[in-house]
Order: sequence, then C-alpha cells, then structure tokens
Amino acid sequence: MTEPYVYIPEQTSTAKRGKRSTRHFTKGMLFLFPSLFLFTVFLFYPMIRTLYLSFFLTDNRGMATVFVGLENFMRIFTSDLFLKSLTSTFLFVVYTVPGTILISLFLAIIANERLRGIGLFRMVFSSTMGISVAAASVFWLFLFHPSIGFLNQLLSWLNVGSILWLTDPKWALFSVSVSTIWMNIGFTFLILLGGLQSIDRYLYESAEIDGASYFYKLRRITIPMLSPTLFFVVTVTMINAFQTFGQIDMLTRGGPQNETNLIVYSIYREAFVNYQYGSASAQAVVLFAIILLMTIVQFKLGEKKVHYQ
Repeated sequence: MTEPYVYIPEQTSTAKRGKRSTRHFTKGMLFLFPSLFLFTVFLFYPMIRTLYLSFFLTDNRGMATVFVGLENFMRIFTSDLFLKSLTSTFLFVVYTVPGTILISLFLAIIANERLRGIGLFRMVFSSTMGISVAAASVFWLFLFHPSIGFLNQLLSWLNVGSILWLTDPKWALFSVSVSTIWMNIGFTFLILLGGLQSIDRYLYESAEIDGASYFYKLRRITIPMLSPTLFFVVTVTMINAFQTFGQIDMLTRGGPQNETNLIVYSIYREAFVNYQYGSASAQAVVLFAIILLMTIVQFKLGEKKVHYQ
C-alpha cells in the first residue's frame, strides 16, 4: 500500500528572495526613470544651480566668477527697488487670492443649482481656463486703453472722468489684479464645482426635513463639506499669485514707477536685462523661501479648519 502524497512547498532561499527583490526594484526604477529624469533636468538641477549662483558674482553668460557669500542677499534687502517689489507682490496676493476664491465660489454655487440650461452657464464660467495668458492680456489691454477702451467709454457714459488704468501708479496694480482674477476664475470655478457636486444630497434633504433655510444649509453644510476643496484652491491660488509673470510682462512691464514690478518680473529683469544672474538667483531663493513659508503656515493654520468626510 502506497503512502499518501503530501505536497511540501519548497523553501525560498535567501538568494532567491534577494534576486526577486532586486528584480522588482529594477523594474520600479525603470518605470520611475522618465519622471526622475524630467524632474532632475527641469526642477532639481535648476534649483541647485540657482542656489549656487546666489553666492557668486557672474559674467554675462551666467557663469560664476567671484564668490561673495551672502553679499547678494544683503544687497537686495538694502535695495529700495527689491523692497518695493516685495511690497507690490504681497499687495497683489492680497488683491487676487480672496477675489478669485469668492467670485469662483459664488459662481460655483449658482452653477451647482438644478436649473434648466445651467450647462451653458457652466461652460461660460469655466471658459477663461482655455484662454492663454498672452491672449487674455491682449484682451484686457484693449479694455484698459485710455481712449478706445470699453471701461473708459463706460465711465464717459456715466459722466465720470477717464482713468489711466495701466499708466497711473494708483490704478496699475489694481488693474492687473482684476485681469488676473478674471484669468484664474475658470480653473478655480471648476475645482469648486467638482467639490460641490461631491457633497451627498442626503445632508440637504435631512436639513430640509428639519426646516433649515437656504443660507443655514450653505453655512452649516456646504462650506464645511467643501473645506478640503477650499483649502486646496486657496493654497494653489496663493502660490500662483506669487509666481505671476505673463500678464505683468504684457500689460505694464513692471511700471509705472515699479508699482507692478512683482518679484518674478524683477528676477526676470535682473537676470535677462541687467545680466546680474547672482542677484537674480538670490531673489529667486528669497521667493522660494517666502512661498515655502506661506505654504507651511497655510497647512498649519488652514488644515485645522478642514472637515473631511
């Protein structure tokens, strides 16, 4: 009588496990290589190179010549032009971030209603997302024109004197901020609309059964449940505001009287107009530190008020 066959699994040796682990690691790195290569070429190397150049004087080709340590940083923080650029940048952020969020939230709440033809309004509200900064800047350039611009023609119909929107130091930064808010509404509107549509309807139905008003539901249900999306759009909009360049270059070129000389445009002008790459790199490092600090503060303070489902 033959004994019953019993299958005993073969013990995997340490060598086989090591080979399998190496094979999996190699396969994973091959998948990651395109991303790592792109990040290295377009992100990590420029960051390291910028930090390196911030401690040197450079020639017209951007090659480091003389090591000066922190002298570039000391020079820019004692420069009235750079301090003016910092002030204008923070004012620009204060103008654009709340304006973009509030207007986009208002439009998203309207577009989230179940009304006939609301799809057309959703398309119109998000249309600015498909317009390039250059094209939008040209559009606003005509609107702000002192003689043929629609805004001044509207003021003349109201018997109000015309305004030099882009050439008056009192109005230039505000005008650029208005155009930037208009450009950013499309993206922010779509993100907020997606957040609104992800809120469960049963919450509103339960509130309606209890007799809750529209504004009570907005304050107690919509805003708290939308807080993760609001946290995201506030962070992204703030970072984009600090990095604004295109509309400044198209509309004002940093003028008048450096009122719209935001820090990114100041970096561009210092590097590619004045050929002071060391000073421009120092400004770029300062901008990176400011954005990093603002983002950390946003996460520390803002995330406490975020309500996750």
